[in-house]
Amino acid sequence: MPDHDREAEPVRRARRLPRPLGWLFRDRVTGGVTVVQAPNLALGVFIGAVVVRWLADPEGTAGVAVDVVADVALAGWAIDEIVRGVNPWRRILGATVLVGMAAGMLLR
Repeated sequence: MPDHDREAEPVRRARRLPRPLGWLFRDRVTGGVTVVQAPNLALGVFIGAVVVRWLADPEGTAGVAVDVVADVALAGWAIDEIVRGVNPWRRILGATVLVGMAAGMLLR
């Protein structure tokens, strides 16, 4: 299959989605469907902090530092998704995470 046909395939598949799903998941730049993406730096830092929490279970100041790094990284990822998400699904996902974080902080 020529390269131009391979690049157009996600767009053809995205066009086959029912209209509401196409609106929700279609990448506004490429026209392809985007549900998940590889983690960016902020999400990578969050995942790293969660792994440190699981493996090392730091207490005291170190534990607070790991929690702060995780919270700031996740909030940064969520804000980035709200502002620059490639489709409404990614923006809704970022907003949901941010609202969930805020609710969690209020309930502590």
